Amino acid sequence: MLPKVGMATLILWFVIGIYVIKDVNSTNWNKIAKDTLNEALKIKPNNRIAKNVIIFIGDGMGLSTINAARIYKGQKLGNTGEETILEYETFPNVALAKVYGTDKQVPESAQTATALLCGEKTNFNLLGLKDSVGTSDCSAYISQGDEAEIDSIIRQAIEQGKSAGVVTTARLTHATPAATYAHSPDRNWESDADIGPANGACKDIAQQLIDNNHDIQVLLGGGRRAFLPVSEPDPETNAPGVNKRMDGRNLVEDWESIQQGKNNNYRYVWKKQDFDDVDPDEVDFLLGLFSPSHMQYELERDTSGDGEPSLAEMTDKAIKILRRNKNGFALMVEGGRIDHAHHENKAKKSLEETVQFEEAIKMALSLIDQKDTLVVVTADHSHPFSLTGYTNRGNPILGLVDPFGINIEPTLDGLPYTSLLYGNGPGYTSPRQDLTGVDTETTDFIQQSAVPLEFDTHSGEDVGIYALGPMSHLFHGVHEQHYVAHVIQYAACIGEYAKNCRKKSGTLRSVIHGNPEV
Repeated sequence: MLPKVGMATLILWFVIGIYVIKDVNSTNWNKIAKDTLNEALKIKPNNRIAKNVIIFIGDGMGLSTINAARIYKGQKLGNTGEETILEYETFPNVALAKVYGTDKQVPESAQTATALLCGEKTNFNLLGLKDSVGTSDCSAYISQGDEAEIDSIIRQAIEQGKSAGVVTTARLTHATPAATYAHSPDRNWESDADIGPANGACKDIAQQLIDNNHDIQVLLGGGRRAFLPVSEPDPETNAPGVNKRMDGRNLVEDWESIQQGKNNNYRYVWKKQDFDDVDPDEVDFLLGLFSPSHMQYELERDTSGDGEPSLAEMTDKAIKILRRNKNGFALMVEGGRIDHAHHENKAKKSLEETVQFEEAIKMALSLIDQKDTLVVVTADHSHPFSLTGYTNRGNPILGLVDPFGINIEPTLDGLPYTSLLYGNGPGYTSPRQDLTGVDTETTDFIQQSAVPLEFDTHSGEDVGIYALGPMSHLFHGVHEQHYVAHVIQYAACIGEYAKNCRKKSGTLRSVIHGNPEV
């Protein structure tokens, strides 16, 4: 019995089959290689100081996700897909990062974000703290004080007079964005309700953002519930019990009071229409909290005025505000929901989030000068996610393995399977589900997995680093993940490398820790 598919899909498969036969026979592979070589020969290192830095973090966007996403994007455009090139895959400098943490072979996002953004590997669930602090150990953090803290590139940029911003589709208090500003022994301490009395000496993450980091000029994402008191209804749903703060503080109002006290031009927004109305030439400080928790998946996003902006739209607004600073800016942009869809074994949602992440990168590139802006695209970790099955060229990426062809390696149970699979997660069934007649291309289809878990885990494979702009050639091989933050600091003359600049000539010195200048 054939799999259940629509007429449009059948036509697509037919057209792809004809195209594949023609394309494989006619493509001039030799010319493609020579053109690529000629472009590579033109690449020259940019040794200028990076006035601006943008780091894009695709949460959970491993190499297997990038591979599947390029095919997904290409097939949406009516092509076979494999030939598609994502925007950051054209960057001249590419490397790999080893993602393990101090205590974990396979890491989670707080410790990887701390490595990427703060420049040191650390323990499981720690944010902006050295590995001398144990997970959830508030007393150890308090006893060590400032000695345990590691500042991020966002904080370091602000110290050098630059503007800074944080943009995410996850909660602003979630692991990756929180690593730009917070110091916490536990990534889950997003509001005071999450800490509990035993760890009351530690500040929750939302409180740290407002009390200690109100000088970050652009803050856009989800996570409204950690900023508003439990006694108040959510402004979007008007429902009680959504908000989490137990201390009675309204941190949004506190943020507004701080900005007003400094005579700053500021705006707080929580829906798309108000966000769209923000004039980036008039507003200096922008706080946007568009959802009680994470923002919506792109495939489900409400695009009306009462809904949410896209990641590309938030990136656009952020850069237009931040670039007004003559000293430059630092911006972190996270595609946070790539990871969340993978945890649910929902490949289509994850691939769409990856494509939208690329749209944000394309938006940024249209707004900056590559001569003075270092752009780094990477992931914090990968997932046990794979493209399998000896599929024919052009096989629908969300479909079954060669449904109309000869299966080179037939399944032992005689059942069909999708080309995208997970190593673990909620897609496990025993016996294995028969996908005959099942539409595997729906938004919420759950790919099959090998091991039953409520949510899939991360994986320990290396992730890609794609870079262009000043000093991007320093990404050149296989690196420890925390090396990324050091290159950014060096290129922008911030943090530990603030003195490694010839300010007048606009170039960098090579003196590091007393090594002689080359």
